[in-house]
Amino acid sequence: MPSSIEPLGSWQRPKARQVWAAFELWNRKLHFYAGLFLLFFVWLFAFSGLVLNHPSWRFTEFWSNRTQSSYERDIAVPGPDANGDLAQAREIMGQLGIVGEILWTTTRMDPNQFDFQVRRPGHFFFIKADLARKRVAVQQSGVNLWGVMRALHAFTGVQMDDPRNSRDWGLTFVWAYSMDAVAAGLIFMVLSSLLLWFKLPQKRFSGAVVLGLGTLLCGWFCVGLRWFF
Repeated sequence: MPSSIEPLGSWQRPKARQVWAAFELWNRKLHFYAGLFLLFFVWLFAFSGLVLNHPSWRFTEFWSNRTQSSYERDIAVPGPDANGDLAQAREIMGQLGIVGEILWTTTRMDPNQFDFQVRRPGHFFFIKADLARKRVAVQQSGVNLWGVMRALHAFTGVQMDDPRNSRDWGLTFVWAYSMDAVAAGLIFMVLSSLLLWFKLPQKRFSGAVVLGLGTLLCGWFCVGLRWFF
């Protein structure tokens, strides 16, 4: 408690310094542990990004090396409780023992013909159900690890050009929220690194040059391309 003759700021300044010191300490700790947590996620997106950016690399081919199988099964027609295509697809998948994200591919012209796709990283199922015959034909494809990595890079469970497609598989939600956490973590890593960089006077000039070059290049791709082309 300051005395009546002691300036008010004399005891507030040490407290402010303590708060700032604690902030810097936790900034370093969280930067360190966030980097360890995000390490393999960043590597996953880095490797899968290379696969997407260089489809001609032979060792990363996966679709030409996929395994395929097809079979037919008898099914029970979805009951009255299965209202809508999504519920009917889930009931058919349950009978077939298939799990994954449901993707719509065709418009139902005949109520007895029901075609849809199911995907999960590494596996693709093309399902054609004939409800009149109570028969379903399934074509299944499986890809290698490179195919799984590429699928995870863009695996969201939603499609912008088809409003009917929304996330309907629990693991899709887990993956989507994990990617939200990765994005938030990377934002924090960048912001915290700015503070860590500024605390090193001998690195300020070189860091500013690198930061400026990265900012200009990113800005040119995001904004400048509209002006030059």
